[in-house]
Amino acid sequence: METEFTPWLSLFGGILIGTASVLLMGLRGRILGATGILSGFFMPESSTDWAWRAFLLAGMFTGPVAYMLLTGSWAALDVPTPMNLLVIGGVLVGLGASLGGGCTSGHGVCGMARLSPRSIVATLTFMAFTGLTVFVIRHLMGA
Repeated sequence: METEFTPWLSLFGGILIGTASVLLMGLRGRILGATGILSGFFMPESSTDWAWRAFLLAGMFTGPVAYMLLTGSWAALDVPTPMNLLVIGGVLVGLGASLGGGCTSGHGVCGMARLSPRSIVATLTFMAFTGLTVFVIRHLMGA
C-alpha cells in the first residue's frame, strides 16, 4: 500500500495547529483539544464558553470550503476503508479519549508542549497502539 508523503503541507498544517493552540491558551486560557471542545460545545459552561467553541468548530468545517475556493477543487481524499469500520474506529477513538481524559490534539500538542507527564504517557500510548494497529491491519490481516 502506497502512502502519499506531503512534508510541506504537513509542516504548514502543524504550524497552523501550533499557532491556534498558542492563541487559544493565550487568549482564553484553554487547551486546544478537539474532543473537549466538541463536548463543551454540546454542554457549555456559559454562553461565552459556547461562542468560542462554535467559532472554532465552524473554522474546522469551513477550512475545506476555503481550500476549494482558493484552489478551484476539493482536496483529494481517498479512504479505502468500509464505512462500518470507520464508524467502529470513531467510536473506539471517542471511548479512548474519554477514558484517557483527552484526545491526541490536547495531549499530543498542548500537553507535550507543557511537558505534562500525564500527556507524555498518553501520547506514547496513542502512538504505540497506532503503530500496533497499522502493523496488524497491514501485515497480519493483509489489508
